[in-house]
Amino acid sequence: MTENSDELYCIGCGAKIQTVDPQEPGFMPQSALEKRTDDEDLYCKRCFRLRHYNETADVSLTDDDFLALLNQIGESDALIVNVVDIFDFSGSIIPGLHRFVGNNPILMVGNKEDLLPRSLKRSKIRDWLRQSANAQGLRPVEVCLTSASKGHEIDRLMELIDKYREGRDVYVVGVTNVGKSTLINQIIKHQTGISDLITTSRFPGTTLDRIEIPFGDGRFLIDTPGIIHKDQMAHYLSPKELRLASPQKEIKPKVYQLNEGQTLFLGALARFDYVSGEKQGVVVYLDNNLMIHRTKTENASAFYEKHAGKLLNPPSEEEMKTFPKLVRFEFKVTEKSDLVFAGLGWISVKAGSIVAGWAPEGVSVVLRKAMI
Repeated sequence: MTENSDELYCIGCGAKIQTVDPQEPGFMPQSALEKRTDDEDLYCKRCFRLRHYNETADVSLTDDDFLALLNQIGESDALIVNVVDIFDFSGSIIPGLHRFVGNNPILMVGNKEDLLPRSLKRSKIRDWLRQSANAQGLRPVEVCLTSASKGHEIDRLMELIDKYREGRDVYVVGVTNVGKSTLINQIIKHQTGISDLITTSRFPGTTLDRIEIPFGDGRFLIDTPGIIHKDQMAHYLSPKELRLASPQKEIKPKVYQLNEGQTLFLGALARFDYVSGEKQGVVVYLDNNLMIHRTKTENASAFYEKHAGKLLNPPSEEEMKTFPKLVRFEFKVTEKSDLVFAGLGWISVKAGSIVAGWAPEGVSVVLRKAMI
């Protein structure tokens, strides 16, 4: 904290101004603070970008804040819009959300639809998301697929929100890294008259626990802070490394002919073992630039030990120092299936085989019925 910012507060969110940690509330660059005149309104970086560029940013919650938020949602009469990452459902579902929803309807939004191969039927993805939500105790009234970054299906999403909110407020909830803030940015652009609102001296509801976007009937769409889910691959990688691992463009499937006893390394992030079965072409659906290396399973662990962070990357050699150990999950495949590595993508395998997936401790590997 700088000396001259001890008693300064953001006019937008009320947070105390600080120049030390960009991730914490009230951050303002030291250079911007020094240029400010005494009669100038003071905005933290988050509120400044919201006011001038219609950009929202995630503010992560502590566990206590998270429970307080869920209780608040449970006590409200509102529509809940739950944003999840299509590539990381297990890491983007909010733990315990179903216990707090009460009678409030849930509209589930699967983000990053633009990264899926065009050959993949969207109806199958919606069905899979619904079934996965049901397994978590959630019963969404509808599932909508969007691309927040591309602005796909925002009109459709707003139609569904209007249909199911029935004159009530709307809470948008999601964990960090699912693209919720980008989606809210698209909604802000979509809402008529919102630009006039943001150029006023204070954007209503820019407190750190919510951002409120008005509907025309006196109700609000309320953007809640991003909730940290500790079991996401994203938490183990720097932003630069994450761009090398998480799909950024439409996935182009790749086929690898494998005999039993062969292994594919997905950088140093994960590993696929073809334990037993007839020779087959497995189809890999991962980021187009992620390095994949094939080797014999019997030598794989020693190979990983020697080359992780070097030949096998990401992560970098420096990040490997704190990267969790890989944990093994074995599956017997009885029908054409996808072995899903949470946050990365999946590998399609045929029936009659045994496979194993390895992922960082805490990150899930699951087998599902093949999407394609």
